[in-house]
Amino acid sequence: MGVGLGLAAIGAGLAVLGVGLGIGRIGGNATEGISRQPQATKEIQGAMIIAAALIEGIGLFALVIAILVVLK
Repeated sequence: MGVGLGLAAIGAGLAVLGVGLGIGRIGGNATEGISRQPQATKEIQGAMIIAAALIEGIGLFALVIAILVVLK
C-alpha cells in the first residue's frame, strides 16, 4: 500500500507539473501572437481557451486516476 501511495503521489505531481507547463506555454505563445497581430486577438484568445480547457481536462483525468489507484 505504501509504494502504491507514493507512486500515485508522484503521478499526481507530474500531472500537475505537466498541466502548469502546458498552460504556461499556451499563455506565452498567445501573448506573443497577439503582440505580433493585434487584429487577431479574438481568434487567438478563443483557441487559447479551448486548448487550456483540454489540457486541464487531461490533468484532472490524471489526478482522478491517481486517486483511484490510492483507493484501490
